[in-house]
Amino acid sequence: MLFLAIIGLAVPTILFGTALAPIDVENQTNIQILSDALAFLLLAVYVAGIIFTFFTHRHLFVQAHGEEDDGEQYHKHWTKKKSFLMPGLSMVGVIAVSEILVGSVEETSKQFGFGELFVGAIIVGIVGNAAEHSSAVVLARKGKIDLSIGIAAGSGTQIALFVVPILVIIGIIMGQPFTLVFTLFEIAAVLLAAIILNLIAHDGKSNWFEGVMLTAVYIIIALGFFFIN
Repeated sequence: MLFLAIIGLAVPTILFGTALAPIDVENQTNIQILSDALAFLLLAVYVAGIIFTFFTHRHLFVQAHGEEDDGEQYHKHWTKKKSFLMPGLSMVGVIAVSEILVGSVEETSKQFGFGELFVGAIIVGIVGNAAEHSSAVVLARKGKIDLSIGIAAGSGTQIALFVVPILVIIGIIMGQPFTLVFTLFEIAAVLLAAIILNLIAHDGKSNWFEGVMLTAVYIIIALGFFFIN
């Protein structure tokens, strides 16, 4: 799903710089139509992925009833009402905190001279996903590397297949067109990160040196964003 998302985001960018260049009114319209169509397509794939995971092939992603995991037995479960209520309340809290965060980051970035891309991709990315990062670390320490990697990769997949298409669709509704054209560096950064993640995680195992390599890749990409004004 992550590579599918990258393909969907890369095609408009590549066309923007090749077949549909130079940009005139007609080509700009074609890019917008393409972006709108891909937004609905990517969103449909995201919905299909949810159906696949939680309904038609749920057995592939959950443990058998009564199965013990690392000597632990789950005895208590949330009701469906509570399971929907708690994430809903959490979402409201995250929205409120995010508004405060964005305002603070904008002022801080001006003082320290950080570029918008660096702030959005690195600083907001780290702080905004702190809860997911902590959950992934806790699961990794318990030896549940598959769930840990799933959380880490799932976050990026959700942004590419859900958040970005939703922004495009909202742009259509509000009359403020938003295309899926990114810079070549942005597309390359996501693609290369996805490739090394796949190379390291495909065997379902990990060690400290692979962690060092992933951290090094993150720092390399962060440095690239730092020098973009």
